[in-house]
Amino acid sequence: MARITDLLDYLDGLLEPARFDDYGPNGLQVPGRAEITTVATGVSAHSELFTGALDAGADLVLVHHGLFWDGHSRALTPVLAARLKLLLEAGVGLAAYHLPLDAHPLVGNNALIAAGLGATVDGPFAEHRGAPIGVVARFPGDGVPARELFERVRELTAREPLRFDAGPERVCSIGIVSGSAAGDLAEAIDLGLDAFLTGEPAEHVMADAREAGIHFIAAGHYATETFGIRALGDRLTERFGVRHVALDVPNPI
Repeated sequence: MARITDLLDYLDGLLEPARFDDYGPNGLQVPGRAEITTVATGVSAHSELFTGALDAGADLVLVHHGLFWDGHSRALTPVLAARLKLLLEAGVGLAAYHLPLDAHPLVGNNALIAAGLGATVDGPFAEHRGAPIGVVARFPGDGVPARELFERVRELTAREPLRFDAGPERVCSIGIVSGSAAGDLAEAIDLGLDAFLTGEPAEHVMADAREAGIHFIAAGHYATETFGIRALGDRLTERFGVRHVALDVPNPI
């Protein structure tokens, strides 16, 4: 058992959310129990995830995508009210970390994707609102065959990626930005990278990739953002001895 204040102090110290001008609040979004025995993690805050967390006996739900976002209605919609009701009636808290969890060099989505693909992070990439959240990574030696890279992505994310294989036969360098970052393809092209991986595509990327001679890989917004939140839950277990339940609610997007 651990105090919620200790967990949040640790997460804030690890992820440093104050460094990011994010699209929604990081940290505690819904207050719950003061003492935490079980933490449930998942990618996005919604009713199916919350129901799974309650079934698992969670005291705290920790997510990458929280409930509140810039540009959304400031009124409490029926959908949001139903989600909040699940947590409030059960006395279960909700905490969320968005861009800080994409960018972190140890538990961040992009660093973990690079490692999972067998590449080494070479530097930051893809600045969003003043802070880089992605990575440039490089494969050892003379790189890997493009077909092998696509297969590694498929195995890592457990889904068939959308790809435009217009790059070189062997891939030495790759830019990685999880989630919805098709717009960062332009930076990958400017840097002369062999490949670019993100979650979601955009209409323009097929022609851009083909004309620039770069591989574009869209491996799923959800699928590319499962890594960091699970690693964060495991860290809490190691640090505080709380039980961690990783919940998977697959999303084809």
